[in-house]
Amino acid sequence: MHQSTRDFVGYGANPPDPQWPGDARIALNFVLNYEEGSEPSIELGDDATETWFTESNGLNTGVVGRDLAAESLFEYGSRVGFWRLMRLLQERNLPATVFACAMALEHNLEAANAIRASGFDVCSHGWRWIKHYLLTEEQEREHIRLAIESLTRTTGARPEGWYCRYAPGENTRRLLVEEGGFLYDSDSYADELPFWKVVGDKPHLVVPYSLTNNDGQYAGAVGTSDQWFSFMRDAFDMLYREGQKQPKMMSIGLHMRLIGHPARAVALERFLDHVMRHSNVWITRRIDIARHWVEHHPFSAG
Repeated sequence: MHQSTRDFVGYGANPPDPQWPGDARIALNFVLNYEEGSEPSIELGDDATETWFTESNGLNTGVVGRDLAAESLFEYGSRVGFWRLMRLLQERNLPATVFACAMALEHNLEAANAIRASGFDVCSHGWRWIKHYLLTEEQEREHIRLAIESLTRTTGARPEGWYCRYAPGENTRRLLVEEGGFLYDSDSYADELPFWKVVGDKPHLVVPYSLTNNDGQYAGAVGTSDQWFSFMRDAFDMLYREGQKQPKMMSIGLHMRLIGHPARAVALERFLDHVMRHSNVWITRRIDIARHWVEHHPFSAG
């Protein structure tokens, strides 16, 4: 039988009780992906202009040189969408996490200052919004260093979490552990609870993320705010019901250039109000979930 390095079992039929604060049935974490200005672009020396998660994805394939339309769709996210999402969350006094590409925040210090003042935690989304699995080990080590230094400078705090674009490389987690300053990474979609990995001979926490509970659904699977709201509501409602016996966590990924548009943002507005009508919901930052897990479910070699 082939011995795989992958874990297909996880917690199985009897996941641990996470013991969320206040006996919450669910831990809910909203994630703002701040990527605009760090994506692949000819201006930054890349071969092509990034179009993914925008209205122009797949439409401007014949553009020669810079795709200025696609660039402006990214710019909308930082110029307009960011402020709309911040308002929706802050009007309700809700915490959130920012997956921040370091270079992106350097282009918008007003946004960086707003994040610093908000109390939201910042998880490093890399130096740039690029495919880490294409980097060499030395390139990736340098990107990690640049991201730490830049985010510490722009947000006032060293990032304690890490998340690559879509997929890490085979070296990523080892390099994070070797660097030594990260409490967790979110480079996994494999569970609805945090879990421990042994990297080398050191324990390392993974707080899984979700591409399912994500406004990336607007890039193909759903088209209207009613559809997205229904999708998120149904996920929340099932986890909330299950939470009577087996509490879990729910990550919701948001992109400023996607759900930051009015006709999409209204779905987020409805969803925020929906979850706030429920008791025993821990709406929290990602770093707080990680710290809670370290305290209540410390690593055990068994």
